[in-house]
Amino acid sequence: MLKFFSTFLDLIYKKKCYFCGKSKDSVKMCPDCYNELSFEDTNVNRIIDGVNIYTCGIYEKNLQKLIRGLKYHKQKELAYYLAKFMYEYFQKLNLEGSFQVVPVPLHKNRIKKRKYNHMELVSEEFCRLSGFTPNHELIKRVKDTRPQYKLSRQERIKNLSGAFRVDKEKYLHLPILLIDDICTTGSTFEEMITALKKEGITDIICLASSNP
Repeated sequence: MLKFFSTFLDLIYKKKCYFCGKSKDSVKMCPDCYNELSFEDTNVNRIIDGVNIYTCGIYEKNLQKLIRGLKYHKQKELAYYLAKFMYEYFQKLNLEGSFQVVPVPLHKNRIKKRKYNHMELVSEEFCRLSGFTPNHELIKRVKDTRPQYKLSRQERIKNLSGAFRVDKEKYLHLPILLIDDICTTGSTFEEMITALKKEGITDIICLASSNP
């Protein structure tokens, strides 16, 4: 019933594209704006403690607006488009097998303030597209860290030290795909990899939607 009501409202009040403002397609991101997103090549962006890190695109223009809208402006519907972009890139890697998809967790204080973890929303959409399994319980953020964007690499490392705790009982015995929105220095992935390896979990790859 709610879905019918939502569809009915969409017919009356057409959604406008968050990027160009046009309502012809009645979607949050029209095909024209989505097609302006550019993929990075499929080379490994960096390797951290033996783990390959891939980044899908450059943090600019529509990709920047997509991430910021989802992350800071409560545009939850944009999670689908970010997941689609990441999955289309992931397919180009030609990696075989299934994965458990683990989003970078937020501390409970940040969740309380923001009301949601945008990367959990992306992971759910990514798994719908891929058939993979979301796992939001494996890694918890136990340290309320400062925002990373103004910190140097050394400050980021110190800020994130001990930030994550792994609950090995939640491990699904599948390769892990860690996902995040932006990979700047790689320090967030690095700390998560360290936490996982301390528990003997080593089959990991990382995927970020963008690279500044």
